Amino acid sequence: MMESNFKQILTAENRTKYFVHVLVYFFIASIIVFAIFIIGNSSLNKDGNTKTKEKINPFEYLSLEGKGIVVFDVINKREIFSKNPDIPLPLASLTKVMTAVTTDGKLYDNQEIKITTEDLAPEGDSKLVVGDTWKIKDLRDFTLLTSSNDGAFALAAVAAAEGNPASDSSSTVDNFIKKMNQTAAKIGLSNSKYFNSNGLDMPARLASENVAGGESITVGAYGSARDMATLLEYTLQNYPEILEATRYKNLEFSSNEKQYPAENTNVFIDKIPNIIASKTGYTDLAGGNLLIAFDAGLNRPIIISILGSTQEGRFTDALKLVEATITELPNL
Repeated sequence: MMESNFKQILTAENRTKYFVHVLVYFFIASIIVFAIFIIGNSSLNKDGNTKTKEKINPFEYLSLEGKGIVVFDVINKREIFSKNPDIPLPLASLTKVMTAVTTDGKLYDNQEIKITTEDLAPEGDSKLVVGDTWKIKDLRDFTLLTSSNDGAFALAAVAAAEGNPASDSSSTVDNFIKKMNQTAAKIGLSNSKYFNSNGLDMPARLASENVAGGESITVGAYGSARDMATLLEYTLQNYPEILEATRYKNLEFSSNEKQYPAENTNVFIDKIPNIIASKTGYTDLAGGNLLIAFDAGLNRPIIISILGSTQEGRFTDALKLVEATITELPNL
């Protein structure tokens, strides 16, 4: 009897039936496994997207001392980060960038300039000597690297006198300052105004000038962090040679066979990767200001503008912003 049942099971008809059942079971199992895979993968993607959305902005929790800050991506023409970007603040020696831009075209690099007693009148001893003769390019580089007030005054005086040798010196200097402000307007620096060529604080009632706080203050120039980023971009694109010397920690210049060693006023210059340009500014009224441009990699110039920090804080602010920028760039 058992043998008969066994033979019945092995008949062609039953074998076919069992085979079909097995195929159906495998088919159903495959659909279930595939569905589980799709659902699981979708869940993982959802979790991944959620994590992306929850990614921490590296700028969000930075502790910065600067009152006005802009981080600008030159290639993509966009601000990566800003803090009070349009508030006018004292510029201090950032003014000298505009002085250098304004003298370009009026003076040529190999033109010689003799230092006068009047050139040494501004506050701050930059070791210039009356009677020494400098080439314009060397004096400009020395002035921007060391933030020499005397050098800025001398450059402005010579540029102002070009074409007006018989004019009163004070009126020619006034004309040069006027030209600085015309250049600022042309570039689009809507929150900036210049009163002298070196940025030193000076008596000037500016309550009607919309300076931060609307106070009557004494400044050599004022501007916003966004304006200064714009000025640096304009300078690098149109007069890149003007700021070339500011990439270096120190340089040495010659005048009348004398050697003038020059130290960069940006004491953190060697801590900024691929530095392109740098300019510092500091007065008691302005606090610590700093402009830098650096290459964040693969020809990606970034400009950082810091106004109203402290003497030390402007540098630590810059390093924090450089690090945050490098972290954020892959996501932009």
